[in-house]
Amino acid sequence: MSRQDINRSGEMEVFVRAIELGGFTAAAAACRMTPSAVSKLVARLEARLGARLINRSTRKLQLTPEGCAFYERSIAILADIAEAERYASAGEQAAGPIHINTSGSFGNHVLAPLIPSFMALYPAVSLEIVHTDRVVDLMEERADVAIRTGPLKNSSLTARKLGTTRKIIVASSDYLRRHGTPKSIDELQKHCRIGFAYARAMEGWPMQNAGKTITVPVTPGLQVGDGEAMRHLALAGACLARLPVFTVKADIEAGRLAPVLENINPGDGEEFYAVHIGQGGPLPARVRAVLDFLHDNVRL
Repeated sequence: MSRQDINRSGEMEVFVRAIELGGFTAAAAACRMTPSAVSKLVARLEARLGARLINRSTRKLQLTPEGCAFYERSIAILADIAEAERYASAGEQAAGPIHINTSGSFGNHVLAPLIPSFMALYPAVSLEIVHTDRVVDLMEERADVAIRTGPLKNSSLTARKLGTTRKIIVASSDYLRRHGTPKSIDELQKHCRIGFAYARAMEGWPMQNAGKTITVPVTPGLQVGDGEAMRHLALAGACLARLPVFTVKADIEAGRLAPVLENINPGDGEEFYAVHIGQGGPLPARVRAVLDFLHDNVRL
């Protein structure tokens, strides 16, 4: 028998049971084996190790010094195996590290306010949250969960919808004071409009025009890599910005930003998903805890 074919943990378990229960017959019953099979297993184990582990008598088993050392190490190893299985089991309590990848806007305005509640519910889970609007490779980034918008292109990912939010054009009072408030698409095209510095599903701003939706291109003068940078530029009075409502809701309520052209805003929604690697099968408890919590608590 090759070393790869030896079930060492199985041997250890039978050996430990024999010592704990005081004999091969009791161990055989507990392990669903015959006494002869238990005796042969221990004999093979001793032969492979080159040491006698048990002094046998008709009434009891007595451990040799080598057997005592092997027994103690076997108990520790079996305990480690059981702990590893509990840690990996989908049915165990959520524990361990979770790496979440999300955009800065979603992370700051939606996720951050929920973190204290999650930590109170799952104190054994440690969170690492990385903000980027870039679509990352979850395997490469070692991310457990990512928050994404729109349809998935990678079939190896599984998505759970969190909700839908409207997008809205906003500007600061300072910008509107200096440049005026656009009232139509023609006027909008005369204003500075912040764009994203990476490819998106829709390159431009959709607007209603005579019952139809048209796309107004974004001026190339100012582009950014994430939604939070766009929000801050709008707050600074640099340009008009088109952002999800949850990103600018507090700014609008506080009077820092004002909606623009709501009468011709098509009201298109942006869908948000929590995605993870794998299709079907059990999830680690820590991952399932995050997905369930986001599904139950995210409000867009």
